[in-house]
Amino acid sequence: MKALLFKIIIPLTIISFTIFTKWWSVLPIDASETLFFGFPFVYIGRGWVTSLSHQVFVLELLADITIYFVFWFVLVFCFNKYWITISINKFLTVTLWILSFCCIAFGTILFSNKDNVYYAKRPYEMEIITSGYRMIWQNNPKH
Repeated sequence: MKALLFKIIIPLTIISFTIFTKWWSVLPIDASETLFFGFPFVYIGRGWVTSLSHQVFVLELLADITIYFVFWFVLVFCFNKYWITISINKFLTVTLWILSFCCIAFGTILFSNKDNVYYAKRPYEMEIITSGYRMIWQNNPKH
Protein backbone atom coordinates (compact mmCIF):
# COMPACT_ATOMS: atom_id res chain seq x y z
CA MET A 1 0.00 0.00 0.00
CA LYS A 2 2.99 2.28 0.62
CA ALA A 3 3.97 2.00 -3.05
CA LEU A 4 0.41 2.88 -4.11
CA LEU A 5 0.49 5.89 -1.82
CA PHE A 6 3.44 7.46 -3.60
CA LYS A 7 2.69 6.17 -7.10
CA ILE A 8 -1.05 6.87 -7.35
CA ILE A 9 -2.76 8.38 -4.30
CA ILE A 10 -0.66 11.52 -3.77
CA PRO A 11 -0.55 12.46 -7.48
CA LEU A 12 -4.30 11.85 -7.91
CA THR A 13 -4.97 13.99 -4.83
CA ILE A 14 -2.97 16.89 -6.23
CA ILE A 15 -4.42 16.61 -9.74
CA SER A 16 -8.04 16.27 -8.65
CA PHE A 17 -7.66 19.09 -6.12
CA THR A 18 -6.46 21.36 -8.91
CA ILE A 19 -8.88 20.29 -11.63
CA PHE A 20 -12.21 19.85 -9.82
CA THR A 21 -13.73 22.52 -7.63
CA LYS A 22 -16.97 24.16 -6.62
CA TRP A 23 -17.73 27.83 -7.13
CA TRP A 24 -19.78 29.82 -4.67
CA SER A 25 -21.37 33.16 -5.42
CA VAL A 26 -21.70 34.67 -1.96
CA LEU A 27 -22.58 37.90 -0.25
CA PRO A 28 -20.10 38.45 2.58
CA ILE A 29 -21.12 40.66 5.48
CA ASP A 30 -20.29 44.31 4.61
CA ALA A 31 -18.98 43.48 1.12
CA SER A 32 -20.23 43.10 -2.43
CA GLU A 33 -21.12 39.84 -4.15
CA THR A 34 -17.96 37.78 -4.64
CA LEU A 35 -16.96 34.43 -6.16
CA PHE A 36 -15.24 31.94 -3.89
CA PHE A 37 -13.89 28.51 -4.76
CA GLY A 38 -13.34 25.26 -2.92
CA PHE A 39 -14.86 21.85 -2.45
CA PRO A 40 -16.22 20.94 0.03
CA PHE A 41 -15.14 24.09 1.93
CA VAL A 42 -14.51 27.56 0.53
CA TYR A 43 -10.75 28.13 0.67
CA ILE A 44 -10.00 30.88 -1.88
CA GLY A 45 -11.73 33.90 -3.27
CA ARG A 46 -11.07 37.17 -5.00
CA GLY A 47 -9.21 39.63 -2.87
CA TRP A 48 -10.53 43.06 -2.08
CA VAL A 49 -7.05 44.63 -1.87
CA THR A 50 -6.18 44.72 -5.59
CA SER A 51 -7.65 43.20 -8.73
CA LEU A 52 -5.10 40.36 -8.88
CA SER A 53 -5.11 39.44 -5.20
CA HIS A 54 -6.83 36.50 -3.56
CA GLN A 55 -8.07 35.70 -0.08
CA VAL A 56 -6.85 32.30 1.11
CA PHE A 57 -8.33 30.52 4.12
CA VAL A 58 -5.62 28.12 5.30
CA LEU A 59 -7.66 25.88 7.64
CA GLU A 60 -10.28 25.27 4.96
CA LEU A 61 -7.55 24.67 2.38
CA LEU A 62 -5.90 22.02 4.55
CA ALA A 63 -9.28 20.40 5.29
CA ASP A 64 -10.09 20.23 1.55
CA ILE A 65 -6.72 18.67 0.71
CA THR A 66 -7.18 16.13 3.50
CA ILE A 67 -10.66 15.20 2.27
CA TYR A 68 -9.37 14.70 -1.28
CA PHE A 69 -6.52 12.54 0.06
CA VAL A 70 -8.85 10.40 2.19
CA PHE A 71 -11.22 9.96 -0.77
CA TRP A 72 -8.45 8.69 -3.07
CA PHE A 73 -6.90 6.58 -0.28
CA VAL A 74 -10.19 4.80 0.47
CA LEU A 75 -11.01 4.37 -3.23
CA VAL A 76 -7.61 2.90 -4.14
CA PHE A 77 -7.46 0.80 -0.96
CA CYS A 78 -10.90 -0.75 -1.54
CA PHE A 79 -10.24 -1.22 -5.26
CA ASN A 80 -6.87 -2.86 -4.53
CA LYS A 81 -8.13 -5.08 -1.72
CA TYR A 82 -11.60 -6.15 -2.87
CA TRP A 83 -11.59 -6.04 -6.63
CA ILE A 84 -8.19 -6.53 -8.30
CA THR A 85 -4.65 -5.94 -7.20
CA ILE A 86 -3.33 -2.76 -8.73
CA SER A 87 0.00 -3.01 -10.51
CA ILE A 88 1.45 0.29 -11.61
CA ASN A 89 3.56 0.66 -14.71
CA LYS A 90 6.31 3.23 -14.82
CA PHE A 91 4.75 5.29 -17.63
CA LEU A 92 1.57 5.91 -15.60
CA THR A 93 3.56 6.85 -12.50
CA VAL A 94 5.79 9.28 -14.38
CA THR A 95 2.80 10.82 -16.18
CA LEU A 96 0.87 11.31 -12.94
CA TRP A 97 3.87 12.91 -11.22
CA ILE A 98 4.54 15.23 -14.18
CA LEU A 99 0.91 16.38 -14.10
CA SER A 100 1.15 16.76 -10.32
CA PHE A 101 4.25 18.95 -10.55
CA CYS A 102 2.52 21.09 -13.19
CA CYS A 103 -0.41 21.55 -10.79
CA ILE A 104 1.98 22.37 -7.94
CA ALA A 105 3.79 24.91 -10.13
CA PHE A 106 0.47 26.53 -11.05
CA GLY A 107 -0.54 26.67 -7.37
CA THR A 108 2.83 28.09 -6.37
CA ILE A 109 2.47 30.89 -8.91
CA LEU A 110 -1.09 31.59 -7.73
CA PHE A 111 -0.28 31.56 -4.02
CA SER A 112 3.01 33.48 -4.27
CA ASN A 113 1.39 36.79 -5.19
CA LYS A 114 2.56 39.31 -2.62
CA ASP A 115 -0.88 40.97 -2.59
CA ASN A 116 -2.69 37.81 -1.44
CA VAL A 117 -4.27 37.91 2.00
CA TYR A 118 -3.97 34.77 4.13
CA TYR A 119 -6.32 34.01 7.01
CA ALA A 120 -6.09 31.04 9.34
CA LYS A 121 -9.89 30.77 9.16
CA ARG A 122 -12.51 32.79 7.30
CA PRO A 123 -12.98 35.89 9.50
CA TYR A 124 -16.48 36.84 8.34
CA GLU A 125 -19.86 35.30 7.72
CA MET A 126 -21.34 35.08 4.24
CA GLU A 127 -24.67 34.31 2.64
CA ILE A 128 -24.57 31.85 -0.26
CA ILE A 129 -26.49 33.16 -3.27
CA THR A 130 -25.80 30.31 -5.70
CA SER A 131 -23.17 27.65 -6.30
CA GLY A 132 -22.11 25.04 -8.81
CA TYR A 133 -19.31 22.72 -9.84
CA ARG A 134 -16.67 23.28 -12.48
CA MET A 135 -13.52 21.88 -13.98
CA ILE A 136 -10.49 24.13 -14.24
CA TRP A 137 -10.82 24.54 -18.02
CA GLN A 138 -14.39 25.89 -17.74
CA ASN A 139 -15.05 29.62 -17.51
CA ASN A 140 -15.99 31.18 -14.21
CA PRO A 141 -19.72 31.77 -13.89
CA LYS A 142 -21.04 35.28 -14.33
CA HIS A 143 -22.54 36.71 -11.17
